[in-house]
Amino acid sequence: MNRFVNAVPDKCIGCRTCEIACAMAHPCSDEEIGPQNFQPRLIVERGGKITVPVLCRQCDDAACVKACPANAIIFTDDTVQVLQEKCLGCKTCVAACPYGAMNIVQVPAEPMPGNFVSHRMRAIAQKCDLCIHRAEGPACISVCPTKALHLVDRKLMASPRKRTEPAVQEPTAEMKR
Repeated sequence: MNRFVNAVPDKCIGCRTCEIACAMAHPCSDEEIGPQNFQPRLIVERGGKITVPVLCRQCDDAACVKACPANAIIFTDDTVQVLQEKCLGCKTCVAACPYGAMNIVQVPAEPMPGNFVSHRMRAIAQKCDLCIHRAEGPACISVCPTKALHLVDRKLMASPRKRTEPAVQEPTAEMKR
């Protein structure tokens, strides 16, 4: 089982603090973050009275990994990562992801020899990478004012939980008839 960030919709207030923390943890340039380069790797979705960030589930059998024709999406350190330098921007990962967690963003293209156009952009895939570059872990978790986000890992999944559902009644002789 890979680690992933889980969001509790009942606690989320839609403040988008997690989006801001994510964008700040992954600056796409040396410029100050603004509308032109605000590219968080999670998106807070609003549906009726519920808001919740949509994040990559770091699937063990990730459809995005299988779908990528450039092998730009890989498993490493119990996470699914996008190697953006290999990404073609073809969007097959977006179509393959059952959670809607893959995004395509525009980034400046590397200048080509003889290319005089300075504003060329290229499309690349991006998604939650669990802030593997940060020793503190995912930036979104620590800033959430309502503690709606938490990291799910093997240890948490293995911990005993109190069962809240009613006990299953053993069938009696009358029930078996």
